[in-house]
Amino acid sequence: MNRRALLEFWEEFRESKTGIAGGLITALCLSAALLAPVASPQDPYDLSQLYLQNSFMRPTLFSNWSYEPFMLGSDGQGRCMFSAILYGLRISLYVGLASTIISAVVGTLLGLVAGYSGGKTDALIMRIADIQLSFPAILIALVIMAIWGQGLFKIIIAISVVNWVFYARTARGSTLSEREKDYVDAARAVGVSPAIIMVREILPNILAPIIVIATVRIAHAIILESTLSFLGLGVPITEPSLGSLINEGYNVLFSGYWWITIYPGVGLMLIVLGINQLGDRLRDVLNPRLKR
Repeated sequence: MNRRALLEFWEEFRESKTGIAGGLITALCLSAALLAPVASPQDPYDLSQLYLQNSFMRPTLFSNWSYEPFMLGSDGQGRCMFSAILYGLRISLYVGLASTIISAVVGTLLGLVAGYSGGKTDALIMRIADIQLSFPAILIALVIMAIWGQGLFKIIIAISVVNWVFYARTARGSTLSEREKDYVDAARAVGVSPAIIMVREILPNILAPIIVIATVRIAHAIILESTLSFLGLGVPITEPSLGSLINEGYNVLFSGYWWITIYPGVGLMLIVLGINQLGDRLRDVLNPRLKR
């Protein structure tokens, strides 16, 4: 994409206030996650910094108490909720980004092969995708995590297995259209191998819809990871994500310790809202280009 195309993209993108707001929220959340070790007043993973006498402290934002490290309160283990949310946001974003990259690469390559090859290869890959789509995503992820057990790498793979089909179907549909164009026929005529045609010629021309889907699926991956962690099948409790923090607070929600659930829930809502708004605007901007 040259400089002129980037300028045209930005001029069209910035016409939407919701898209700009989504981009700013996403950038803010990413910055907070990256700067968690610096911005957090406490390391929630360091047991030497946790004291039970600091358990269930109320947020200082809504009281006259002087516990500065606990401006968003503390949980039952004495962890600063502000610090726990920043580190939890970091894990949730890491899972969302890593699983999206893996599923996008695998799904796009399989979709390319299916769309370009056609025949039995296409039928086999698409039937597998159709069968998987007939089951709820959460059910597939639950079964995988129940078999494998907890673990950061395991949940990334589980979410990747759930999401690859969306990229495969999109890549296949775009490849079916691209493979009939003149530039592909010209590459075949000079003896270019199918693998090189798919990677060098077709792939760059089908990246736009893949990018749009990836933006939206990051939010879906974060929600799925939070759901699994809330159910106790996600990341280990020693590495709390937003979902496990919400689960911890849910158990004491009606005991008056509302902040342990509410604040992580607000953090989860903000990052998902920001990514969704950003993805929606990218879709609106890129779709006209696809039509042309």
